[in-house]
Amino acid sequence: MHRCAPWAALVAAVALALPVAAQVQRNFPQTALRGDLTFGQAPEVKLNGQATRLAPGARIRGTDNMLKMSGALTGQTLTANYTVDGMGQLHDVWLLTDAEKARKPWPRTTAEAQAWTFDPVAQVWSKP
Repeated sequence: MHRCAPWAALVAAVALALPVAAQVQRNFPQTALRGDLTFGQAPEVKLNGQATRLAPGARIRGTDNMLKMSGALTGQTLTANYTVDGMGQLHDVWLLTDAEKARKPWPRTTAEAQAWTFDPVAQVWSKP
């Protein structure tokens, strides 16, 4: 009796599915802004050179859309889309792939987001 055969088939199926999962388009909310984040000692970060903080319970998603720990990113400067909570702290952070970075324009300030138009299906912004 081959007890390993079902496991081998499962491993093969997962391995084949991984490249497909990596190609899924992430949908960002209309409230997401773009900026350059430099990670310091958690919860401290610099957003576009200005000191700010990660909110308690902040979620950081890597380019693979998996959750990342802020401590593992200490010292790195990365381009990200992010949302802020009611206290102005970073709540949701998405580290961007090269394809996502190329999606321009993307607002860097709340004023830009209010003045521009967002198409949530196509995930593109247009200036007036």
